[in-house]
Amino acid sequence: MHILVMIYHNVFKILLKDSLPAPGDVIPIFIVRMINNAKFSASFFGRPTRFFLLLNLLITMTASAVAADNPKPTSQNTLSISGPFEFTSLDPSKNGYIYTRMQVLETLLGVDNQGHLIPELATQWQVSDDGLAWRFKLRKGVVFHGGQPLDANAVVKSLSIAMGKHGTLAKAPISNIHALSEDEVEIQLTRPYTLLGAVLANYANSILLPDSYGKKGNVLAMSGTGPYELFQYAPPHKLVVKQFAGYWGKKASIPFASYLTGHRAESRVLQARSGQADIVFGVDPASIPMLQRFPNVSVFDDALPRTIVLKLNSGYPSLNDVRARQALSLAINRRGIANAVLRSPGSQTEQLLPASFADWHLPNVKVPEQPVVKAQKLLASLGWHLNQDGVLERDGKPFELTLITYADRPELITVATAIQAQWAKIGVKLKVNMSNSSAIPAGHQDGSLQVALMARNYGFVPDPLGVMLSDYGRTGSDWGAMNWNDESVDRDLATLQSVTDKKVRHQLAQHVAQVIYQDRPVIPVTFYKQHTAVNSRVKGFHFDPFERTFYLNDMVFVAR
Repeated sequence: MHILVMIYHNVFKILLKDSLPAPGDVIPIFIVRMINNAKFSASFFGRPTRFFLLLNLLITMTASAVAADNPKPTSQNTLSISGPFEFTSLDPSKNGYIYTRMQVLETLLGVDNQGHLIPELATQWQVSDDGLAWRFKLRKGVVFHGGQPLDANAVVKSLSIAMGKHGTLAKAPISNIHALSEDEVEIQLTRPYTLLGAVLANYANSILLPDSYGKKGNVLAMSGTGPYELFQYAPPHKLVVKQFAGYWGKKASIPFASYLTGHRAESRVLQARSGQADIVFGVDPASIPMLQRFPNVSVFDDALPRTIVLKLNSGYPSLNDVRARQALSLAINRRGIANAVLRSPGSQTEQLLPASFADWHLPNVKVPEQPVVKAQKLLASLGWHLNQDGVLERDGKPFELTLITYADRPELITVATAIQAQWAKIGVKLKVNMSNSSAIPAGHQDGSLQVALMARNYGFVPDPLGVMLSDYGRTGSDWGAMNWNDESVDRDLATLQSVTDKKVRHQLAQHVAQVIYQDRPVIPVTFYKQHTAVNSRVKGFHFDPFERTFYLNDMVFVAR
Protein backbone atom coordinates (compact mmCIF):
# COMPACT_ATOMS: atom_id res chain seq x y z
CA MET A 1 0.00 0.00 0.00
CA HIS A 2 2.86 2.37 0.83
CA ILE A 3 4.38 1.82 -2.62
CA LEU A 4 1.00 2.41 -4.29
CA VAL A 5 0.47 5.71 -2.45
CA MET A 6 4.02 6.84 -3.24
CA ILE A 7 3.64 6.12 -6.96
CA TYR A 8 0.29 7.94 -7.06
CA HIS A 9 1.85 10.96 -5.35
CA ASN A 10 4.83 11.14 -7.69
CA VAL A 11 2.80 10.64 -10.87
CA PHE A 12 0.40 13.44 -10.00
CA LYS A 13 3.32 15.75 -9.31
CA ILE A 14 4.50 15.20 -12.87
CA LEU A 15 0.96 15.58 -14.25
CA LEU A 16 0.54 18.93 -12.55
CA LYS A 17 3.88 20.28 -13.76
CA ASP A 18 6.78 18.87 -15.71
CA SER A 19 8.91 18.73 -12.58
CA LEU A 20 11.91 16.71 -11.55
CA PRO A 21 11.46 13.83 -9.11
CA ALA A 22 12.11 14.63 -5.49
CA PRO A 23 14.17 12.49 -3.09
CA GLY A 24 12.87 8.93 -3.00
CA ASP A 25 10.40 9.39 -5.87
CA VAL A 26 9.26 6.19 -7.58
CA ILE A 27 8.40 6.91 -11.22
CA PRO A 28 7.78 3.87 -13.44
CA ILE A 29 9.29 4.60 -16.84
CA PHE A 30 6.19 3.53 -18.77
CA ILE A 31 4.08 6.09 -16.89
CA VAL A 32 6.49 8.86 -17.88
CA ARG A 33 6.15 7.61 -21.47
CA MET A 34 2.37 7.64 -21.19
CA ILE A 35 2.30 11.19 -19.82
CA ASN A 36 4.68 12.45 -22.51
CA ASN A 37 2.58 10.99 -25.32
CA ALA A 38 0.65 13.86 -26.87
CA LYS A 39 -1.94 11.61 -28.54
CA PHE A 40 -2.59 9.80 -25.27
CA SER A 41 -2.89 13.08 -23.37
CA ALA A 42 -5.42 14.48 -25.81
CA SER A 43 -7.47 11.30 -25.65
CA PHE A 44 -7.46 10.63 -21.94
CA PHE A 45 -7.06 14.01 -20.27
CA GLY A 46 -10.26 14.98 -22.07
CA ARG A 47 -12.01 12.00 -20.45
CA PRO A 48 -11.02 12.03 -16.77
CA THR A 49 -12.93 8.88 -15.81
CA ARG A 50 -11.24 6.74 -18.46
CA PHE A 51 -7.85 8.25 -17.65
CA PHE A 52 -8.01 7.65 -13.91
CA LEU A 53 -9.38 4.12 -14.32
CA LEU A 54 -6.51 3.21 -16.63
CA LEU A 55 -3.96 5.02 -14.46
CA ASN A 56 -5.27 3.18 -11.39
CA LEU A 57 -4.92 -0.17 -13.17
CA LEU A 58 -1.40 0.56 -14.40
CA ILE A 59 -0.16 1.86 -11.07
CA THR A 60 -1.71 -1.05 -9.17
CA MET A 61 0.01 -3.48 -11.52
CA THR A 62 3.28 -1.61 -11.03
CA ALA A 63 2.92 -1.64 -7.25
CA SER A 64 2.27 -5.38 -7.30
CA ALA A 65 5.33 -5.97 -9.44
CA VAL A 66 7.47 -3.80 -7.17
CA ALA A 67 6.21 -5.58 -4.06
CA ALA A 68 7.04 -8.97 -5.58
CA ASP A 69 10.42 -7.84 -6.85
CA ASN A 70 13.82 -9.26 -5.97
CA PRO A 71 15.13 -9.23 -2.40
CA LYS A 72 15.81 -5.85 -0.85
CA PRO A 73 19.31 -4.57 -0.06
CA THR A 74 20.94 -5.91 3.10
CA SER A 75 24.44 -5.67 4.51
CA GLN A 76 25.11 -9.16 3.15
CA ASN A 77 24.13 -8.50 -0.46
CA THR A 78 25.12 -4.83 -0.82
CA LEU A 79 28.48 -3.29 -1.63
CA SER A 80 28.61 -0.18 0.56
CA ILE A 81 30.57 2.80 -0.77
CA SER A 82 31.34 6.01 1.11
CA GLY A 83 32.60 9.19 -0.55
CA PRO A 84 32.76 12.93 0.11
CA PHE A 85 30.55 14.36 -2.62
CA GLU A 86 26.83 15.09 -2.68
CA PHE A 87 24.44 14.73 -5.61
CA THR A 88 21.18 16.60 -6.07
CA SER A 89 19.83 15.73 -9.51
CA LEU A 90 19.10 12.92 -11.94
CA ASP A 91 20.32 15.12 -14.78
CA PRO A 92 23.64 13.87 -16.23
CA SER A 93 24.68 17.45 -17.00
CA LYS A 94 24.61 18.20 -13.27
CA ASN A 95 25.49 15.01 -11.40
CA GLY A 96 26.16 12.46 -14.11
CA TYR A 97 29.48 11.53 -12.50
CA ILE A 98 27.70 9.59 -9.73
CA TYR A 99 25.62 7.60 -12.23
CA THR A 100 28.54 6.63 -14.46
CA ARG A 101 30.65 5.73 -11.43
CA MET A 102 27.82 3.59 -10.05
CA GLN A 103 27.53 2.11 -13.56
CA VAL A 104 23.93 3.10 -14.20
CA LEU A 105 24.71 5.27 -17.23
CA GLU A 106 27.11 4.80 -20.13
CA THR A 107 28.45 6.96 -22.95
CA LEU A 108 29.15 6.35 -26.63
CA LEU A 109 32.90 6.12 -26.01
CA GLY A 110 34.90 5.01 -22.99
CA VAL A 111 38.41 5.72 -21.76
CA ASP A 112 41.16 3.30 -20.74
CA ASN A 113 43.62 3.91 -17.91
CA GLN A 114 46.04 5.64 -20.29
CA GLY A 115 43.41 8.13 -21.44
CA HIS A 116 42.83 6.51 -24.84
CA LEU A 117 39.31 6.39 -26.25
CA ILE A 118 37.80 2.91 -26.38
CA PRO A 119 34.43 1.52 -27.53
CA GLU A 120 31.49 1.65 -25.14
CA LEU A 121 27.99 2.03 -26.59
CA ALA A 122 29.60 2.70 -29.95
CA THR A 123 31.90 -0.02 -31.27
CA GLN A 124 33.33 1.96 -34.19
CA TRP A 125 33.73 5.61 -35.14
CA GLN A 126 35.29 7.43 -38.05
CA VAL A 127 35.98 11.05 -38.95
CA SER A 128 35.60 12.49 -42.43
CA ASP A 129 38.67 13.77 -44.27
CA ASP A 130 37.64 17.39 -43.71
CA GLY A 131 37.00 16.74 -40.00
CA LEU A 132 33.42 18.00 -40.21
CA ALA A 133 31.54 14.71 -39.77
CA TRP A 134 31.88 11.96 -37.16
CA ARG A 135 30.04 8.65 -37.62
CA PHE A 136 29.36 6.15 -34.82
CA LYS A 137 28.30 2.51 -35.19
CA LEU A 138 26.23 1.40 -32.19
CA ARG A 139 26.83 -1.80 -30.27
CA LYS A 140 24.33 -4.55 -31.00
CA GLY A 141 22.37 -6.26 -28.25
CA VAL A 142 22.28 -3.31 -25.85
CA VAL A 143 19.03 -2.76 -23.95
CA PHE A 144 17.95 -0.10 -21.52
CA HIS A 145 16.98 -1.05 -17.98
CA GLY A 146 13.34 -0.96 -19.01
CA GLY A 147 14.02 -3.61 -21.66
CA GLN A 148 13.90 -1.37 -24.74
CA PRO A 149 16.76 -1.75 -27.26
CA LEU A 150 19.32 0.98 -27.78
CA ASP A 151 18.98 2.59 -31.20
CA ALA A 152 20.22 5.66 -33.03
CA ASN A 153 17.13 7.71 -32.17
CA ALA A 154 17.80 7.26 -28.46
CA VAL A 155 21.38 8.47 -28.92
CA VAL A 156 20.27 11.45 -30.98
CA LYS A 157 17.72 12.50 -28.36
CA SER A 158 20.12 12.24 -25.41
CA LEU A 159 22.90 14.13 -27.16
CA SER A 160 20.53 16.77 -28.53
CA ILE A 161 19.19 17.42 -25.03
CA ALA A 162 22.74 17.51 -23.63
CA MET A 163 23.66 20.18 -26.20
CA GLY A 164 21.04 22.48 -24.72
CA LYS A 165 22.32 22.19 -21.16
CA HIS A 166 25.37 23.35 -19.28
CA GLY A 167 28.09 20.87 -20.08
CA THR A 168 30.91 19.89 -22.40
CA LEU A 169 28.75 19.23 -25.46
CA ALA A 170 27.20 22.69 -25.37
CA LYS A 171 30.61 24.18 -26.24
CA ALA A 172 31.25 21.88 -29.19
CA PRO A 173 30.77 23.36 -32.72
CA ILE A 174 27.95 20.98 -33.62
CA SER A 175 25.55 21.87 -36.41
CA ASN A 176 23.49 18.67 -36.50
CA ILE A 177 23.08 15.25 -34.86
CA HIS A 178 21.02 12.72 -36.78
CA ALA A 179 20.45 9.00 -37.30
CA LEU A 180 21.80 7.48 -40.51
CA SER A 181 20.21 4.13 -39.75
CA GLU A 182 18.90 2.21 -36.77
CA ASP A 183 22.42 1.63 -35.50
CA GLU A 184 24.44 4.52 -36.92
CA VAL A 185 24.65 8.16 -35.81
CA GLU A 186 26.34 11.10 -37.50
CA ILE A 187 27.44 14.33 -35.82
CA GLN A 188 28.13 17.24 -38.16
CA LEU A 189 30.40 20.12 -37.15
CA THR A 190 30.82 23.72 -38.28
CA ARG A 191 34.60 23.35 -37.99
CA PRO A 192 37.03 20.53 -37.20
CA TYR A 193 36.99 19.68 -33.50
CA THR A 194 39.49 17.05 -32.38
CA LEU A 195 38.04 17.06 -28.86
CA LEU A 196 34.68 15.58 -29.84
CA GLY A 197 35.55 11.97 -29.00
CA ALA A 198 36.80 12.92 -25.54
CA VAL A 199 33.76 15.14 -24.97
CA LEU A 200 31.41 12.27 -25.82
CA ALA A 201 33.12 10.17 -23.13
CA ASN A 202 32.18 12.74 -20.49
CA TYR A 203 29.41 11.77 -18.04
CA ALA A 204 27.26 14.76 -19.02
CA ASN A 205 26.70 13.11 -22.40
CA SER A 206 25.41 9.77 -21.15
CA ILE A 207 22.71 7.99 -23.14
CA LEU A 208 19.28 7.57 -21.53
CA LEU A 209 16.08 5.93 -22.71
CA PRO A 210 14.10 8.63 -24.58
CA ASP A 211 11.16 8.17 -22.23
CA SER A 212 13.35 9.17 -19.29
CA TYR A 213 12.86 12.80 -20.28
CA GLY A 214 9.97 15.16 -19.71
CA LYS A 215 8.71 17.53 -22.38
CA LYS A 216 11.26 20.19 -21.43
CA GLY A 217 14.20 17.81 -21.39
CA ASN A 218 14.13 17.30 -17.63
CA VAL A 219 15.14 13.82 -16.48
CA LEU A 220 12.05 12.42 -14.77
CA ALA A 221 13.06 8.76 -14.54
CA MET A 222 16.44 7.18 -15.11
CA SER A 223 16.81 4.26 -17.46
CA GLY A 224 20.35 3.68 -18.66
CA THR A 225 22.32 0.78 -20.13
CA GLY A 226 24.86 -0.04 -17.40
CA PRO A 227 25.31 -3.26 -15.38
CA TYR A 228 23.40 -1.65 -12.50
CA GLU A 229 20.07 0.15 -12.51
CA LEU A 230 18.72 2.76 -10.13
CA PHE A 231 16.94 1.26 -7.12
CA GLN A 232 16.77 4.08 -4.56
CA TYR A 233 17.36 7.78 -5.11
CA ALA A 234 17.64 9.85 -1.92
CA PRO A 235 19.69 12.97 -2.62
CA PRO A 236 21.88 14.53 -1.51
CA HIS A 237 23.36 11.65 0.48
CA LYS A 238 22.20 8.19 -0.58
CA LEU A 239 21.92 6.21 -3.79
CA VAL A 240 21.25 2.48 -4.17
CA VAL A 241 21.59 0.49 -7.40
CA LYS A 242 20.78 -3.13 -8.21
CA GLN A 243 22.31 -5.51 -10.72
CA PHE A 244 20.79 -5.52 -14.20
CA ALA A 245 20.51 -9.01 -15.65
CA GLY A 246 20.16 -7.75 -19.22
CA TYR A 247 23.51 -5.98 -19.38
CA TRP A 248 25.36 -6.34 -22.69
CA GLY A 249 28.83 -6.77 -21.13
CA LYS A 250 30.28 -8.28 -17.97
CA LYS A 251 27.38 -8.79 -15.60
CA ALA A 252 27.54 -7.72 -11.97
CA SER A 253 28.08 -10.36 -9.30
CA ILE A 254 27.04 -8.31 -6.26
CA PRO A 255 23.24 -7.82 -6.13
CA PHE A 256 23.21 -4.25 -4.81
CA ALA A 257 25.57 -1.33 -4.31
CA SER A 258 25.00 1.81 -2.28
CA TYR A 259 26.70 5.19 -2.24
CA LEU A 260 26.55 7.26 0.95
CA THR A 261 27.90 10.79 1.18
CA GLY A 262 30.08 11.41 4.22
CA HIS A 263 31.41 14.93 4.59
CA ARG A 264 33.68 14.33 7.56
CA ALA A 265 36.86 12.42 6.78
CA GLU A 266 36.94 11.10 10.35
CA SER A 267 33.49 9.55 9.94
CA ARG A 268 34.47 7.83 6.72
CA VAL A 269 37.58 6.39 8.37
CA LEU A 270 35.45 5.00 11.20
CA GLN A 271 33.18 3.39 8.61
CA ALA A 272 36.20 1.70 7.05
CA ARG A 273 37.51 0.49 10.41
CA SER A 274 34.17 -0.89 11.57
CA GLY A 275 33.22 -2.50 8.26
CA GLN A 276 30.14 -0.29 7.86
CA ALA A 277 31.53 0.70 4.47
CA ASP A 278 33.19 -1.75 2.09
CA ILE A 279 34.92 0.99 0.08
CA VAL A 280 35.82 4.45 1.38
CA PHE A 281 37.09 7.03 -1.11
CA GLY A 282 39.03 10.12 -0.08
CA VAL A 283 40.80 8.80 3.01
CA ASP A 284 42.69 11.50 4.89
CA PRO A 285 46.45 10.85 4.45
CA ALA A 286 46.96 11.29 8.20
CA SER A 287 44.64 8.31 8.84
CA ILE A 288 46.45 5.88 6.55
CA PRO A 289 49.00 4.54 9.10
CA MET A 290 46.20 3.79 11.54
CA LEU A 291 44.05 2.03 8.92
CA GLN A 292 46.99 -0.06 7.78
CA ARG A 293 47.08 -1.67 11.23
CA PHE A 294 43.64 -3.22 10.72
CA PRO A 295 43.75 -6.67 9.07
CA ASN A 296 40.29 -6.24 7.54
CA VAL A 297 41.25 -3.10 5.57
CA SER A 298 43.57 -2.51 2.62
CA VAL A 299 44.53 1.01 1.55
CA PHE A 300 45.08 1.73 -2.15
CA ASP A 301 47.06 4.75 -3.38
CA ASP A 302 46.36 5.68 -6.99
CA ALA A 303 47.68 8.55 -9.08
CA LEU A 304 45.21 10.49 -11.18
CA PRO A 305 45.27 13.58 -13.41
CA ARG A 306 44.28 15.90 -10.58
CA THR A 307 46.56 18.59 -9.19
CA ILE A 308 46.40 20.60 -5.98
CA VAL A 309 46.75 24.20 -7.15
CA LEU A 310 46.47 27.73 -5.84
CA LYS A 311 44.12 29.83 -7.94
CA LEU A 312 45.21 33.48 -7.87
CA ASN A 313 43.30 36.63 -8.68
CA SER A 314 45.86 38.12 -11.05
CA GLY A 315 44.00 41.42 -10.99
CA TYR A 316 44.32 41.89 -7.23
CA PRO A 317 46.72 44.79 -6.45
CA SER A 318 49.37 42.69 -4.68
CA LEU A 319 49.13 39.89 -7.28
CA ASN A 320 48.87 41.77 -10.58
CA ASP A 321 52.62 41.66 -11.27
CA VAL A 322 54.00 38.33 -12.47
CA ARG A 323 57.00 38.76 -10.14
CA ALA A 324 54.73 38.63 -7.09
CA ARG A 325 53.08 35.43 -8.29
CA GLN A 326 56.47 33.89 -9.05
CA ALA A 327 57.71 34.84 -5.59
CA LEU A 328 54.76 33.16 -3.90
CA SER A 329 55.43 30.02 -5.92
CA LEU A 330 59.13 30.03 -5.01
CA ALA A 331 58.29 30.33 -1.30
CA ILE A 332 56.37 27.03 -1.23
CA ASN A 333 58.24 23.99 0.08
CA ARG A 334 56.47 21.46 -2.10
CA ARG A 335 58.66 18.52 -1.10
CA GLY A 336 57.90 19.15 2.56
CA ILE A 337 54.16 19.26 1.86
CA ALA A 338 54.31 16.07 -0.22
CA ASN A 339 56.31 14.16 2.40
CA ALA A 340 55.03 15.44 5.74
CA VAL A 341 51.49 16.64 5.02
CA LEU A 342 50.27 14.36 2.24
CA ARG A 343 52.54 11.39 3.03
CA SER A 344 53.09 11.05 -0.70
CA PRO A 345 56.82 11.39 -1.48
CA GLY A 346 57.54 12.46 -5.03
CA SER A 347 54.14 14.04 -5.67
CA GLN A 348 55.45 17.63 -5.55
CA THR A 349 55.15 19.60 -8.79
CA GLU A 350 55.51 23.03 -10.31
CA GLN A 351 53.45 21.99 -13.35
CA LEU A 352 49.77 21.40 -13.97
CA LEU A 353 50.08 17.96 -15.56
CA PRO A 354 52.34 14.95 -14.95
CA ALA A 355 54.87 13.54 -17.41
CA SER A 356 52.32 10.97 -18.64
CA PHE A 357 50.67 13.89 -20.48
CA ALA A 358 53.81 14.56 -22.51
CA ASP A 359 52.31 17.28 -24.72
CA TRP A 360 51.48 19.43 -21.70
CA HIS A 361 54.45 18.61 -19.46
CA LEU A 362 57.67 20.65 -19.70
CA PRO A 363 60.61 18.21 -19.55
CA ASN A 364 63.36 20.56 -18.38
CA VAL A 365 61.84 22.57 -15.54
CA LYS A 366 64.28 22.97 -12.65
CA VAL A 367 63.70 24.53 -9.24
CA PRO A 368 66.29 27.29 -8.65
CA GLU A 369 68.76 27.05 -5.80
CA GLN A 370 67.78 29.05 -2.70
CA PRO A 371 64.24 29.70 -3.97
CA VAL A 372 63.22 31.62 -0.84
CA VAL A 373 66.07 34.08 -1.30
CA LYS A 374 65.02 34.63 -4.91
CA ALA A 375 61.41 35.13 -3.78
CA GLN A 376 62.51 37.82 -1.34
CA LYS A 377 64.50 39.61 -4.06
CA LEU A 378 61.53 39.57 -6.43
CA LEU A 379 59.27 41.09 -3.79
CA ALA A 380 61.88 43.70 -2.91
CA SER A 381 62.04 44.69 -6.58
CA LEU A 382 58.32 45.45 -6.36
CA GLY A 383 58.82 47.81 -3.42
CA TRP A 384 57.87 45.46 -0.59
CA HIS A 385 59.86 45.63 2.64
CA LEU A 386 59.48 43.98 6.06
CA ASN A 387 57.94 46.07 8.83
CA GLN A 388 58.65 45.65 12.53
CA ASP A 389 56.09 42.85 12.75
CA GLY A 390 57.87 40.82 10.06
CA VAL A 391 55.10 41.47 7.51
CA LEU A 392 55.82 42.86 4.05
CA GLU A 393 54.61 46.40 3.56
CA ARG A 394 54.35 48.78 0.60
CA ASP A 395 53.03 52.33 0.67
CA GLY A 396 51.89 51.71 4.23
CA LYS A 397 49.78 48.67 3.30
CA PRO A 398 50.66 45.14 4.48
CA PHE A 399 50.90 42.18 2.08
CA GLU A 400 47.81 40.33 3.29
CA LEU A 401 45.79 37.73 1.42
CA THR A 402 42.75 35.59 2.17
CA LEU A 403 42.71 31.98 0.96
CA ILE A 404 39.55 29.90 0.74
CA THR A 405 39.40 26.13 0.48
CA TYR A 406 36.81 23.43 1.12
CA ALA A 407 36.25 20.40 3.34
CA ASP A 408 35.23 17.89 0.65
CA ARG A 409 38.89 16.97 0.33
CA PRO A 410 40.27 16.88 3.89
CA GLU A 411 43.92 17.24 2.91
CA LEU A 412 43.34 20.72 1.46
CA ILE A 413 43.03 22.46 4.82
CA THR A 414 46.29 20.94 6.06
CA VAL A 415 48.06 21.95 2.84
CA ALA A 416 46.62 25.46 3.19
CA THR A 417 47.92 25.68 6.76
CA ALA A 418 51.39 24.61 5.61
CA ILE A 419 51.41 27.26 2.87
CA GLN A 420 50.25 29.84 5.40
CA ALA A 421 53.33 29.10 7.53
CA GLN A 422 55.69 29.05 4.53
CA TRP A 423 54.48 32.37 3.16
CA ALA A 424 54.77 33.92 6.61
CA LYS A 425 58.53 33.29 6.42
CA ILE A 426 58.82 35.75 3.53
CA GLY A 427 56.46 38.25 5.18
CA VAL A 428 53.15 37.44 3.48
CA LYS A 429 50.24 37.26 5.91
CA LEU A 430 47.73 34.65 4.77
CA LYS A 431 44.30 34.14 6.31
CA VAL A 432 42.79 30.69 5.65
CA ASN A 433 39.01 30.27 5.46
CA MET A 434 37.29 26.89 5.22
CA SER A 435 34.14 27.08 3.11
CA ASN A 436 32.12 25.07 0.61
CA SER A 437 33.56 24.32 -2.82
CA SER A 438 30.85 26.58 -4.27
CA ALA A 439 32.61 29.57 -2.68
CA ILE A 440 35.37 29.39 -5.30
CA PRO A 441 33.19 29.92 -8.40
CA ALA A 442 31.12 32.44 -6.44
CA GLY A 443 34.25 34.41 -5.53
CA HIS A 444 35.44 34.27 -9.12
CA GLN A 445 32.14 35.59 -10.42
CA ASP A 446 31.77 38.48 -7.97
CA GLY A 447 35.50 39.33 -8.04
CA SER A 448 36.02 38.91 -4.29
CA LEU A 449 38.33 35.90 -4.48
CA GLN A 450 42.00 36.54 -3.76
CA VAL A 451 43.48 33.04 -3.42
CA ALA A 452 41.86 29.59 -3.45
CA LEU A 453 43.35 26.17 -2.83
CA MET A 454 41.67 23.41 -4.80
CA ALA A 455 42.18 20.00 -6.35
CA ARG A 456 41.65 20.54 -10.09
CA ASN A 457 40.76 17.53 -12.22
CA TYR A 458 42.52 17.80 -15.59
CA GLY A 459 41.01 14.48 -16.65
CA PHE A 460 37.44 15.81 -16.44
CA VAL A 461 37.50 15.40 -20.21
CA PRO A 462 40.02 12.67 -21.15
CA ASP A 463 41.95 15.04 -23.42
CA PRO A 464 43.42 17.80 -21.17
CA LEU A 465 42.76 20.31 -23.95
CA GLY A 466 39.12 20.43 -22.84
CA VAL A 467 39.98 21.72 -19.37
CA MET A 468 42.82 23.93 -20.63
CA LEU A 469 40.40 25.65 -23.01
CA SER A 470 37.98 26.25 -20.19
CA ASP A 471 40.51 27.37 -17.58
CA TYR A 472 43.01 29.41 -19.59
CA GLY A 473 41.04 30.71 -22.54
CA ARG A 474 40.18 34.34 -23.09
CA THR A 475 37.86 34.75 -20.10
CA GLY A 476 39.33 32.25 -17.65
CA SER A 477 36.96 30.15 -15.57
CA ASP A 478 35.63 29.50 -12.09
CA TRP A 479 38.30 26.83 -11.56
CA GLY A 480 41.04 28.33 -13.71
CA ALA A 481 42.68 31.68 -14.38
CA MET A 482 41.17 34.86 -12.92
CA ASN A 483 41.83 38.27 -14.47
CA TRP A 484 44.63 36.77 -16.56
CA ASN A 485 44.87 36.38 -20.30
CA ASP A 486 47.57 35.79 -22.90
CA GLU A 487 46.82 36.26 -26.60
CA SER A 488 49.32 33.63 -27.72
CA VAL A 489 47.68 31.09 -25.40
CA ASP A 490 44.26 31.98 -26.81
CA ARG A 491 45.55 31.51 -30.35
CA ASP A 492 47.27 28.19 -29.66
CA LEU A 493 44.32 26.74 -27.75
CA ALA A 494 42.02 27.67 -30.63
CA THR A 495 44.36 26.03 -33.15
CA LEU A 496 44.66 22.86 -31.06
CA GLN A 497 40.92 22.25 -31.47
CA SER A 498 41.32 21.57 -35.18
CA VAL A 499 44.92 20.52 -35.87
CA THR A 500 45.61 16.78 -36.09
CA ASP A 501 49.36 16.69 -36.80
CA LYS A 502 50.96 15.23 -33.64
CA LYS A 503 54.16 17.24 -33.92
CA VAL A 504 52.29 20.52 -34.33
CA ARG A 505 49.96 19.66 -31.45
CA HIS A 506 52.95 18.94 -29.22
CA GLN A 507 54.60 22.26 -30.08
CA LEU A 508 51.44 24.25 -29.43
CA ALA A 509 50.68 22.51 -26.14
CA GLN A 510 54.28 23.00 -24.98
CA HIS A 511 54.02 26.72 -25.66
CA VAL A 512 50.79 26.98 -23.68
CA ALA A 513 52.32 25.06 -20.78
CA GLN A 514 55.42 27.28 -20.83
CA VAL A 515 53.42 30.52 -20.70
CA ILE A 516 51.25 29.28 -17.84
CA TYR A 517 54.34 28.08 -15.97
CA GLN A 518 56.06 31.43 -16.43
CA ASP A 519 53.08 33.71 -15.68
CA ARG A 520 51.66 31.70 -12.76
CA PRO A 521 47.93 32.51 -13.04
CA VAL A 522 47.70 29.41 -10.86
CA ILE A 523 50.41 27.81 -8.73
CA PRO A 524 50.65 24.00 -8.80
CA VAL A 525 51.68 22.42 -5.49
CA THR A 526 51.43 18.63 -5.72
CA PHE A 527 49.94 15.96 -7.91
CA TYR A 528 46.99 14.28 -6.30
CA LYS A 529 46.73 10.73 -5.07
CA GLN A 530 43.45 9.00 -4.35
CA HIS A 531 43.58 7.06 -1.06
CA THR A 532 40.91 4.36 -0.86
CA ALA A 533 40.16 1.95 1.99
CA VAL A 534 38.76 -1.42 0.88
CA ASN A 535 37.32 -4.09 3.16
CA SER A 536 38.81 -7.58 2.98
CA ARG A 537 35.47 -9.11 1.95
CA VAL A 538 35.77 -7.31 -1.41
CA LYS A 539 37.85 -8.80 -4.21
CA GLY A 540 38.52 -7.20 -7.58
CA PHE A 541 38.78 -3.52 -6.61
CA HIS A 542 40.72 -1.32 -9.01
CA PHE A 543 40.69 2.41 -9.51
CA ASP A 544 39.85 4.41 -12.63
CA PRO A 545 42.28 7.36 -12.83
CA PHE A 546 39.74 9.30 -14.88
CA GLU A 547 37.06 8.65 -12.23
CA ARG A 548 34.41 7.60 -14.75
CA THR A 549 33.54 4.29 -13.08
CA PHE A 550 33.92 2.37 -9.83
CA TYR A 551 34.15 -0.93 -11.79
CA LEU A 552 31.42 -2.43 -9.59
CA ASN A 553 30.86 -5.30 -12.00
CA ASP A 554 34.47 -6.44 -11.54
CA MET A 555 34.06 -6.91 -7.79
CA VAL A 556 32.88 -9.93 -5.83
CA PHE A 557 32.35 -10.78 -2.19
CA VAL A 558 34.68 -13.44 -0.77
CA ALA A 559 33.89 -15.76 2.11
CA ARG A 560 35.61 -14.96 5.40
